[in-house]
Amino acid sequence: MDIKGGVTIITGSATGVGAACAKMLAAKGCNVVINYTKSETEARETETACRHLGVQTLLCQADVSSDADCRRMATAALDKWGRIDALINNAGTTQFVDHANLEGLDAGDFHRIYAVNVIGPFQMIRAVAPAMKAAGHGAVVNISSIAGVMGIGSSVAYTASKGALNTMTLSLARALGPEIRVNTVCPGFIQGRWLRAGLGDTIYDAAVAAQQRNTPLRKAGTPEDMAQAAIWFVEGADLITGEFLIVDAGSHLGGAPLVAR
Repeated sequence: MDIKGGVTIITGSATGVGAACAKMLAAKGCNVVINYTKSETEARETETACRHLGVQTLLCQADVSSDADCRRMATAALDKWGRIDALINNAGTTQFVDHANLEGLDAGDFHRIYAVNVIGPFQMIRAVAPAMKAAGHGAVVNISSIAGVMGIGSSVAYTASKGALNTMTLSLARALGPEIRVNTVCPGFIQGRWLRAGLGDTIYDAAVAAQQRNTPLRKAGTPEDMAQAAIWFVEGADLITGEFLIVDAGSHLGGAPLVAR
């Protein structure tokens, strides 16, 4: 897909992987919708960076767990540009609870995490699908996690939600072809405030060192690493749908402690 002059919606794009996706797309000449729920200051910084790269932007505060918000975001993009070429479902949430602590989660935690990590991507895909179908092309990239493949991660609820997102990728890849491709990036460890805040400085720093020492590629992943994979699915994988790409410097092969996004 030629994304120059096109339009991509990136959910959760104020910071981290989402912001990296927005900036990389902008550098390629793609107009971007930057979405946030609470991080308005960071979202505006990302928007400014994209505009400086010469593209048009749309800043949209919306909660992907709300179907009305998802439809409003898609409508806003169509009103501005008349097209939606790609969607990167990056917005996510979690709760850090040791997997052995079965009392550490309740049904409300599962509902909250699933609402953002599973229902949100579904609602966003549903909101953009008619425009993509009408145009005869579209690419969806779900940002999942190695947690959904390996059964690891910040909590059982988070791991289960990413497993559900992976299987939903398969279902919707079948249902939305031939016009729309649906694929998933499964990050491993990603340097940044998400894991630092959840793990604490000491464990986080040790995990970065372990990634750099023990993974086959001797590297701890960055938001930019994940953005490269996501954008490849958008612009460089025209014959690929229903696939998962693990991006973790090879840590799933063994060696480094497995710490998921």
